[in-house]
Amino acid sequence: MTEPAQGKSPDNPWPVRSVAMMVKDWIDRLGTVWVEGQIAQLNVRPNSGTAYITLRDPAADMSLQITCPRDLVYNAPVKLAEGTQVIMHGRPNFFVGRGSFSLRVNQIRAVGIGELLARIDRLRKLLDAEGLFDPRLKRPIPFLPSTVGLITGRASAAEKDIMSVAEARWPAVRFALRNTIVQGPSAVAQIVDALRDLDGDPAVDVIVLARGGGSVEDLLPFSDETLCREIAKCSTPVVTAIGHEPDNPLCDLVADVRAATPTDAAKRVVPDAAAEQALVTDLCQRSARALRNWVHREQHHVSQLRSRPVLAQPLAALDARAEEIYRARATARRDVIRLLEAETRGVSHLSARLATLGPAATLARGYAVVQVVSDGMAVLRSTADAPAGTRLRIRVADGAITTVSEGSDEAH
Repeated sequence: MTEPAQGKSPDNPWPVRSVAMMVKDWIDRLGTVWVEGQIAQLNVRPNSGTAYITLRDPAADMSLQITCPRDLVYNAPVKLAEGTQVIMHGRPNFFVGRGSFSLRVNQIRAVGIGELLARIDRLRKLLDAEGLFDPRLKRPIPFLPSTVGLITGRASAAEKDIMSVAEARWPAVRFALRNTIVQGPSAVAQIVDALRDLDGDPAVDVIVLARGGGSVEDLLPFSDETLCREIAKCSTPVVTAIGHEPDNPLCDLVADVRAATPTDAAKRVVPDAAAEQALVTDLCQRSARALRNWVHREQHHVSQLRSRPVLAQPLAALDARAEEIYRARATARRDVIRLLEAETRGVSHLSARLATLGPAATLARGYAVVQVVSDGMAVLRSTADAPAGTRLRIRVADGAITTVSEGSDEAH
């Protein structure tokens, strides 16, 4: 049976020194490299010719251990301190004695302001293209927040300004304070943690991220991509007050409201009790004045309506109509009476004429009407119609008599 290769089984392991040397040989073949980051820690021991530096990636929670000659630190083109952005050239190195890795640096260069601004501008264009600056995503600030989340440096002027101005404007305001580092390599991580903590608190209605003025390097954490994306993810409205009026870090563009100064942030977040009271008083006065004007206007309108004849003397029109009706009735009655009288006279005249022309009037003058009784009471018109023995009925003015004809006188 073939014996397994060394290091491939527990029966034939490599000793520590061999593994350490193999790792060192592999790392040594990597060659030199340029690296950029922020100095998170700098340790220059007085009795040592080597300086120890922790170089941090500002966009991620990662770091490298750096070693370099002490003179390289003292002769650097910019004063090295925590938070300084630098570019280093070195070779990866593995120390077999301690089993540790570091980057042995032989050159240190500072990142110029122009390069920093150019990088910020490139990041601004990237975030803008992704829509993080879209005004439609901005959330409104509540009129009166129950609790204001405040992220700022410990005992900073920004903290004092915001709290004093807010309490002067609205004494009952409450703060959820989170003190963090506001510059340097650890600032972004602490600010992001505080932001997540306040955003997860249901009592916090608005979050204020504040810092006083400073150089471009001091304000670099507030243009960090991680912080900008974290602000965009917050469900609670975020107000930024970074630096002074000319300062404009990228987080101002992502935030829901950008305040020029910390004092301005306090004024935007908390209403002024005196101003609100004055506004309420003014609105009450305006409402009362508007109500009085409306009542006066309606009263004037009602007065105008009441002054109109139809309402001032509602029976006048009826009286006028009643008088017209009375006159019309009188006229109609007069005309009817006149017509009746005329017709009555006409009837009287006709009656008189009829009476004059009627048989009764003739009989009254001595005439008589002779009728043949046996002939159906026919009127006797000829003597030949009444021979002797014919019964006759003679009608005179006051009645009628019956007689018997003796014949015509000519017959005798």
